[in-house]
Amino acid sequence: MAAEPVIRPWILSETNYAHVKENPYEVAVLPMGATEPHNLHLPYGTDTYEADAIGSRVCEAAYQRGAKVVMLPPIPYGTETNQSEFPLSMNVNPSTLGQIIADLVDSLANHGVHKLLILNSHGGNDFKPLLRELHGSTPVQIFLADWFRGTSADVKAELFENPDDHAGEMETSLALAYFPQFVSRDPETDALHADDGATNATRFAAVNSGWVSITRPWHLLTTNSGSGNPHQASAEKGEKLMQVLVERLSQFLVELSEAKLDDQFPF
Repeated sequence: MAAEPVIRPWILSETNYAHVKENPYEVAVLPMGATEPHNLHLPYGTDTYEADAIGSRVCEAAYQRGAKVVMLPPIPYGTETNQSEFPLSMNVNPSTLGQIIADLVDSLANHGVHKLLILNSHGGNDFKPLLRELHGSTPVQIFLADWFRGTSADVKAELFENPDDHAGEMETSLALAYFPQFVSRDPETDALHADDGATNATRFAAVNSGWVSITRPWHLLTTNSGSGNPHQASAEKGEKLMQVLVERLSQFLVELSEAKLDDQFPF
């Protein structure tokens, strides 16, 4: 006889109304992914798989410590205007994506959930302007975690040999740890089916030095969409990164769940 599935009450798509109406939530987590190529070896859904893997584990750890937190279904699309030359890189413009999030914020407000963490897993998404736009216009207090930027910035050099930007050692390590079935490898050598993620410099020293920024045309920047060498990735490194993310973000969610919303919040 098949075992009964275990419903995780911190995952909205798995739980049911019987639980929700008796157990109101204080905090929602919205994972934001993307659909785009990641070098030759990682799946198009890499960012969304990462957002789901991280978000579900962060919410579980916080829930087990008493946080009234729920993870909303991940959004599998992001802004891809600079990857438009790669086939089936599926773009949602920033203004459209912002409106989707704004509508979801309205839904949360309507249902009395007034604390939201946007867990962003895609570098092409820039949500800080949206937070500024929505500030003061909704009772929902919105926080943003770009897990690959600020949340993990101080530990990347400790965990990974190669700095990367996209589909490199860090993302490949997470994939090997949490969705290895989708990582393409040579069946004989077990080597990653990937190039070395080398990138091209622009003709402007100021851009190359980071003094001036642009939206980089990815087909000119990279060979196969990868930016960063993935070949020293390992599942162990991915698990160590996950441990850092879960510790930091679950602690925040516990504190956020317990925090009183008053006219001094978040101070």
